[in-house]
Amino acid sequence: MAVTKKSSRKSACKATKRRYIGKPSGVIQERVQQAGPQKFGIVSVDCAKRRSIWMLCDFFGRVIVEPTSVEHSAGALAAMVQLVDAACQAEGILDSIVAVEMTGVYHKPVQQAFRKAGYDTRTVHPFASSHYRETLHPNNKTDPNDLEAIFHAAINGYGLAILPVDETHLSLQRLCRQRRNLVKQRARVQVQLRALLHQSMPGYADLWDDDKLFNGSIAMIIAKQFPSDEAIKKAKQTGMAKYLRKNKTRVQKTTLDKIFAWSAQAVQPDPLYPLLTKQWKQLNEIRELLNEQISQIEQETAHFLVKTPYILLLSVTGINVVSAGEYAGEAGPIEHYATAIAINGRAGLYPARYQSDEIDRSGSVAKNCNRRLRSACILVAKNLIKCHPYYRGLAALWKSKDICTLDRQCRMANRANRMVFQIVSGRQVWRGKHVDRECLLKKLWKFYIEHGTPLDQTVADMNEALKWLPKSVYSEEAKPFAKLANKKRRGAVSIGDLLIPLLVRLGVRQASKVESNSSEA
Repeated sequence: MAVTKKSSRKSACKATKRRYIGKPSGVIQERVQQAGPQKFGIVSVDCAKRRSIWMLCDFFGRVIVEPTSVEHSAGALAAMVQLVDAACQAEGILDSIVAVEMTGVYHKPVQQAFRKAGYDTRTVHPFASSHYRETLHPNNKTDPNDLEAIFHAAINGYGLAILPVDETHLSLQRLCRQRRNLVKQRARVQVQLRALLHQSMPGYADLWDDDKLFNGSIAMIIAKQFPSDEAIKKAKQTGMAKYLRKNKTRVQKTTLDKIFAWSAQAVQPDPLYPLLTKQWKQLNEIRELLNEQISQIEQETAHFLVKTPYILLLSVTGINVVSAGEYAGEAGPIEHYATAIAINGRAGLYPARYQSDEIDRSGSVAKNCNRRLRSACILVAKNLIKCHPYYRGLAALWKSKDICTLDRQCRMANRANRMVFQIVSGRQVWRGKHVDRECLLKKLWKFYIEHGTPLDQTVADMNEALKWLPKSVYSEEAKPFAKLANKKRRGAVSIGDLLIPLLVRLGVRQASKVESNSSEA
């Protein structure tokens, strides 16, 4: 009997399952059947920077409200919504959707106005509307023709419903995009700075690797104080060492010897080197300002990241706050994805395919996708290849098989998305074989120490991150901090006192003893 019931249930599911042409998030056929085509309204909106044009039709294309222009002001948008309400009531429209063409950020005021009024507001990609416009009106682009194209895209399942995103994920998205822009600006400034530095101090920049010239070395500190080979010859190693000690900067004697050896055989600088020196010093000030802004954004990113389950990704070797924050901001809430395949599909991490009759070939990676999400996935993949032993070995195996770099990164990102989906959606930490997971709270603690975050904010964010950790890992997460509870520090508030509530929640007995002793005192 059980087998019979199971088979009948399967057959019933197969009988009721239907497939419609179009995007799954844009299908409206069942709603049209329930309301009736003549009672289903579609509002098409073609947006611009200062104003938009819209019209209202039924499913059959009968125009109810002719194309009408609306200014992007609060009063005009409210009047537009009232006009749509009145027209729907007059025509007896039972159900409706609003199809707004995506136009950068200019479509958002109209989109928000309809959503606030309770309409099912959807977006139409310009590729979809352009396809229908070129078919209906070749070489004739006008606003009314665009509205017709938006209408046809909506009725064919290309008016896509976008799930709402909470403020935390939107903040992460904006912060990470701003950080990326600042990093690009800093890179351009560093290229210009290096060129000017080479003209005023030829060969000096070549003493350090490309990644050590501006970070983790005394190169710029010495160059700002001694901006020529003659100044370095005059100061010698003793003068440079004295200056560095005054600025509390540690240095090895071999580094100073290397700099002095360069000054002894440096070629003649550009005749305008005083002016060039002034210019690269100004660029260096801009670089330092960008560094401060990037550091501040990274701290804010961590503050929002701890409020999402994506903080659990820090338990994976190779994933840090920046890459996890960028992934969380671009992907959005993990509840929006049914499986990891949905993330891969949205990021376009699959090969483009061309099939016609007997011809069937796969080319490069898919072009039409969410490129910012793909960039975040590739960033995670690169970090895993560089730092994670398992993924580094897997990438080496693919390299031995002559698989190109882009293909390796896409494959790695595809696999990484499966791991990310399991960790974030399952609210768990890394549990891979043969590779130990990293202590999440300790990793977060080091990040805050390196960025100079105030202790009270650091501990508050760590308590926020603790909410996402499974209780089975509390004891392991507490080990790195158990000694800090008894460690005495000078100052108004010790670090151990700030950590006591966190350690108590982690179940550390030593912390409870410290708390009882402090209360008795």
